[in-house]
Amino acid sequence: MRKFTKQNYFKTFKNQAYVEQLQKVERKFETFHNEATNSTEITIYGIIGDSWWDDSVSASDIDNALKNIGGDIIINLNSPGGDAFDGIAIYNRLKKHDGKVTINVDGWACSAASVIAMAADELIMGLGSMIMIHEASSIVWGTKTDMKKEADVLDQLEEGIIDIYMTKANLSREEIRTMVDAETWFSAQKAVDIGFATAITANEDNDNEITQLRSQLASMQSELQQLKNQSQKEEPKPVVTAERRFFF
Repeated sequence: MRKFTKQNYFKTFKNQAYVEQLQKVERKFETFHNEATNSTEITIYGIIGDSWWDDSVSASDIDNALKNIGGDIIINLNSPGGDAFDGIAIYNRLKKHDGKVTINVDGWACSAASVIAMAADELIMGLGSMIMIHEASSIVWGTKTDMKKEADVLDQLEEGIIDIYMTKANLSREEIRTMVDAETWFSAQKAVDIGFATAITANEDNDNEITQLRSQLASMQSELQQLKNQSQKEEPKPVVTAERRFFF
């Protein structure tokens, strides 16, 4: 098996519509510990896997970071994927963590990054974010025997990855397998619908604005009703005869 170049990796995507955007995701790996809440925020942006490119976040990076971290962790994830085995290793390392694991998908969680996302006790999709699942890929030089062996490895790798997806999915294994083989992109809402994600991030600014508008509207309606009641008290009641009708 040969290691991919970055260009070769993105060629494996069946849907090339997002590739240009995915290639622009820059590496960012940071940790911040909040003493007050005894929680740690970890940012994972960029390619997954240290053996591929310099601009990546590896399983070793995550393991080293978690060695000195206790309590709950919050991961901000935005990644086009990368090395499948690094993704699996990060998944398993997060599952062993003794605190609650919350993962926020800030933009993309594709391929190996989608595997990492499944480690969350609570997976929260940002507005407009997406998850993508697809077949594992590799480049092989050698005989037909070598290629058959590599195909067998990829089959077994895919089964293991489907095992991970099935810990969250409310679909059948065959449905997930079909989605993997086809390369499937999930919107935030779709990720929630199939059980991958827990919730979608609320836009607090918009929510606050809506709340304020509702409050203002309620206040205006109350004032209008008071004026209406006052007007009815002040006006003399009309004389109603059989020849006269009023409609409200």
